[in-house]
Amino acid sequence: MSQFLHQRPLQNPFFSDPYPISPRTSTSFQKPMFLLNRTTLLLLLSLLVILGVILPWFGAPQFLFPNTPSSLAKWRDYTLPQAASFVAKNGTVIVCAVSQPYLPFLNNWLISITRQKHQDKVLVIAEDYATLYTVNQKWPGHAVLVPPAPDSPTAHKFGSQGFFNFTSRRPRHLLHILELGYNVMYNDVDMIWLKDPFPYMKGNHDVYFTDDMTAVKPLDHSHDLPPPGKKGRPYICSCMIYMHPTAGAKLVMKKWIEELQAEPWSRVKKANDQPGFNWALIKTAGQADLYLLPQAAFPTGGLYFKNKTWVKETKGMHAIIHNNYIIGFEKKIKRFHDFGLWLVDDHAEESPLGRLW
Repeated sequence: MSQFLHQRPLQNPFFSDPYPISPRTSTSFQKPMFLLNRTTLLLLLSLLVILGVILPWFGAPQFLFPNTPSSLAKWRDYTLPQAASFVAKNGTVIVCAVSQPYLPFLNNWLISITRQKHQDKVLVIAEDYATLYTVNQKWPGHAVLVPPAPDSPTAHKFGSQGFFNFTSRRPRHLLHILELGYNVMYNDVDMIWLKDPFPYMKGNHDVYFTDDMTAVKPLDHSHDLPPPGKKGRPYICSCMIYMHPTAGAKLVMKKWIEELQAEPWSRVKKANDQPGFNWALIKTAGQADLYLLPQAAFPTGGLYFKNKTWVKETKGMHAIIHNNYIIGFEKKIKRFHDFGLWLVDDHAEESPLGRLW
């Protein structure tokens, strides 16, 4: 499971303040506010509440983003069906969900996909308007925002309500794409491709997934859903999923949505989306054709980055590496650097986005 700590969002030129207020100006500006009567304050408060409720659903109007060119503002009305139709190749879409702070990870992931010649299939589901505009300025048509946008373009700490809100949207996006009739592969962007993963999607199974456990499996391990662990469920990763647009795959996504609704985030039980995915797999195992991908090709970060002997023994077999089992934005980047997998600094020109800033 991807685990990011809160970081300061990257600065985006579309959202810079054209009229910054200096400390001296702000002090003088606040004095007239004390002259406002109670009725005026209530009206202002009501307006703010209305804007906070309505804008996420209908998109932010142009006047709120005066620095956004009209050529980019049009992407507010771009829909998921339009975007999927635009990027799909051979009936397949590769999907990720990204907020502004993770654009460097998106670029790193895209470089690795480009090297495998699958970048044209990629659809970025933007979780804020900054990401929507940035990606579509550089790579028109490859980003879409599905309203309502989450609360802010910040990196949420694993276990927080913001993180849950961000990840719990995933099965709805995937179900929608399946219902449009496309094969769909989902990746978190803290992954990197070393080989083309599609040859591993053998047969006509409904849902393909990876094990998040670090215990070494034999190379010829079973492709069945692993047995439940101590918590009554397996430990399948919800960060790398491939599905055909079948009734079985749609059933799994619908059950995942139900599980998330049944176990919402609370301060006592800080839920995330992965247990719900595992419960969905267990509860639909008799109705959906499930396929566990080979561990040697799709290792969890707790295995790949920590078991040098295993990595040496399976050299040349790795397809997608997940940089999980580590907490923190900077720590993830450092680990990619240490293993020669942080490509952005020296190979940004290979990404469809180029060098972002």
